[in-house]
Amino acid sequence: MGHNSSIMTHKILLFGAHGQVGHALQTTLKPLGEVVCCTRAELDLSTLSTQPFVLAELVQRVKPTIIVNASAYTAVDRAEAEPELAALLNAQVPGLLGAAAQTVGACVVHYSTDYVFDGKKAGAYTETDQTNPLSVYGRSKLEGERTLSQKCPRSIVLRTSWVVGAVGGNFLKTMLKFAQERDALRIVSDQQGAPTSANLLAHTTAEILRVMVEQPATDPRWGVYHLVAAGQTNWHAYASYVIAQARELGWPIKIKGEAITPILTADYPVAATRPLNSVLDTTKIRQAFGVNLPDWRVGVDEVLQALSRLR
Repeated sequence: MGHNSSIMTHKILLFGAHGQVGHALQTTLKPLGEVVCCTRAELDLSTLSTQPFVLAELVQRVKPTIIVNASAYTAVDRAEAEPELAALLNAQVPGLLGAAAQTVGACVVHYSTDYVFDGKKAGAYTETDQTNPLSVYGRSKLEGERTLSQKCPRSIVLRTSWVVGAVGGNFLKTMLKFAQERDALRIVSDQQGAPTSANLLAHTTAEILRVMVEQPATDPRWGVYHLVAAGQTNWHAYASYVIAQARELGWPIKIKGEAITPILTADYPVAATRPLNSVLDTTKIRQAFGVNLPDWRVGVDEVLQALSRLR
């Protein structure tokens, strides 16, 4: 092999390549080998209820060594009215991918969520804490974790929260839009969590895969991990931070700082119940893989810089 032995030439099958995380993964997975992107245009996962074999056929055709699933049904409130579709995309697809991965000897990385918890714990949630999802979305995601792990022991599930990126829709971009149009905003202040950048998720995924791709199913490091930026905040403080930073970066912000009012979750009725505490403990992933997880503001600042360049 000589000096090239560090160059990995894997075949990576990436689902959800156009989403927030998928877009970032297209860049971070490249050094590991050939990335084959499966977008909705190529395979609409919502059609799998009538033809589940299509996924297995795709995996047989591509013969990846790594499958990364960044696709999901993420419309949390709409899921309450569309439980079948949420279950198909979030619960059944990971199982189908896990089963298909086993047939070609591939490992799988899949993303899950803080919504698997009820948010009633006082401190940060660890991987061994009792799950108790409060919503259709949360239940579908928890079921997906379980079906994947059952079908494919060589799998990594990364639970994250409050994902933010320059590509795709998210809270930060919504706040930037509102701050330029509105005179006042009312934002929930009693839900705690850590905004986590798509880039952090994508870089960490690649780091983990470098270590794990050749490991056998008996390696104890396969399994579920919490992956979020360090620190914590609430939606109101997060919005205020984003708007203040954008103002400094020269965005045409209309709203005044004092017109961003904190409200309680109870004052803002939505279809799906959110956990009040979404703080995830990252000790396990830091100890297992030595990853560096900076403060949430670092990722948010990067997204704001990227959006400023696009302006």
